[in-house]
Amino acid sequence: MADINTTPLVDVMLVMLIIFLLTIPAVLDTVPVKLPPVVFDPTQTKPENVLLTVRAENDDGTGACKVYWGKSEVDSTKLLELGQTKLEKLIADVGGAENITDETMPEVHIRGDVMTPYKCIGGVIYTMQYAGYQRIGFISEPAPGSATIPRL
Repeated sequence: MADINTTPLVDVMLVMLIIFLLTIPAVLDTVPVKLPPVVFDPTQTKPENVLLTVRAENDDGTGACKVYWGKSEVDSTKLLELGQTKLEKLIADVGGAENITDETMPEVHIRGDVMTPYKCIGGVIYTMQYAGYQRIGFISEPAPGSATIPRL
């Protein structure tokens, strides 16, 4: 007798399939949240914003970090000093911290090279937060063909 009866095997597999179909939704149950739609918001450049560029010293992502304030290279101490000085000047220009509004609050815009290690960008974020900046954002290049949709 060279034939194998596959009917019991098919029966067991169908039962297993039904069990998995019933248990997977229970396992994948998550906390319900409303996620925002994916939209690229165009950056509004204001004169009080700080533009920083962060990149690794080597193109392979290894080595020291290079940080540029505008086009001049700065180290972390100089970055902190420049950030605090600019923020203090802005606060003095508007007449004190109580007069700063959402429109006058300066932002830090970070342009990070794709090969830059996280430690470099994380260090810049920490330094600018320590300097007193509350809004820190990243400048990115939208994917080709993606639309920019303004918020209403």
